[in-house]
Amino acid sequence: MGDLSPNSQKIYDAIKKLGATSEDKLKTADDIMKASGVGKAIVASSLQDLVSKGYAKRVARQKSAGYYLIK
Repeated sequence: MGDLSPNSQKIYDAIKKLGATSEDKLKTADDIMKASGVGKAIVASSLQDLVSKGYAKRVARQKSAGYYLIK
């Protein structure tokens, strides 16, 4: 995973630590923010980066989107 920035790597590790590895274990950006200890803007941009590179998947829900890892 050398193609990830340090912030994206930190977010990836936080999602993995939370156990969000399938669609039935989604985590919101707020959950990820609390687990990683990084600001919300950095979490949001890192999540977009992970989704665009195929490491994570975004699932739109009624109130807030959920994320989980696919790689």
